[in-house]
Amino acid sequence: MKVVGKIGRKFTLYPPREFMRKLGLKEGDTVVYTIKDGKLVVEPVENPFKYALRVKKWAKIKAKELEEFSEKMQMELIGGRE
Repeated sequence: MKVVGKIGRKFTLYPPREFMRKLGLKEGDTVVYTIKDGKLVVEPVENPFKYALRVKKWAKIKAKELEEFSEKMQMELIGGRE
């Protein structure tokens, strides 16, 4: 499907709503722009939080364990200084 559009103020692009709906996009979503073979390509970027909720969980960790691990890694990065 092809649709003719215009470039708005400050180079704003206004894709048709039906295109956005087919891609599952809504206002405020993030997209990646690339140029391939002289054409502008717009690809949706999946929200990492929505992705994390959707995928199968493969690890279990308690908040306390995560905090202890984080503190240990920070101490290693700064050379054990406090």
